[in-house]
Amino acid sequence: MTIGPPDPLIASHAVFRSPHTIPLILIALVISAITAATALLIDWFPEQAAEQAVRVDQLMWFLVISSGAVFVLVTTFLVYSVWKFRAAPGDESEGPPIHGNHRLEVAWTIIPVVLLTVMVVWAILVTNRNEALAGDRQPIDVKAWQFAWEFTYPELGVSSGDLVVPVGRQVELRMRSTDVIHNFAVPELRVKRDVVPGITTKLIFDPTRPGIYPVICSELCGVGHSVMRARLVVKSKADYAAWAADARAAAK
Repeated sequence: MTIGPPDPLIASHAVFRSPHTIPLILIALVISAITAATALLIDWFPEQAAEQAVRVDQLMWFLVISSGAVFVLVTTFLVYSVWKFRAAPGDESEGPPIHGNHRLEVAWTIIPVVLLTVMVVWAILVTNRNEALAGDRQPIDVKAWQFAWEFTYPELGVSSGDLVVPVGRQVELRMRSTDVIHNFAVPELRVKRDVVPGITTKLIFDPTRPGIYPVICSELCGVGHSVMRARLVVKSKADYAAWAADARAAAK
């Protein structure tokens, strides 16, 4: 008699008749609810103030969701195993020897490889799009020192303690440090870059939302690191033109 492969319908019925199925499902539902509530009900991200922020957040949500799914799966089996197969008090005997499941081993090798490949490719695409240069970008020179920022506008011939830019026009920051390594960061932009002595580093962003956002140094740069702050002021085109005119007049 020839024995063929197992009937998948029979195998699925066996799974649902298993005494482990319902407890595993219930535990998974509870952990899924807690995980989803933690991810969705807490406002983790600041508002999006640049095109770069939208792309970064899409990638981050993919990471959160995929990591949450893996967390639920692993934690479900962990919690159930600790509860169901715990040793009786005083039982110090070794468990029976078992052999691995080749299908499971292949699955939990292939799935992480696929996820990591998607993340890497996606991250490369986001980085390339975030750093693509526009022909009409506005160059601004940034000088950092312990413990302040200075922004110089070559097009206007003026300098400012605030970074003032118009909405809808790409900005290219050309940054240098006069002393130690600093880091230019604006959480609402989702981009940041080290400012290093001796070289010029660049940062690109496309502002989309008028408002005032904190510029911080996120690299420990000395005793005054915590007060190394400035403001990113994103204005409408009309308001920016008025500010530029006033700044040029004040510089004369």
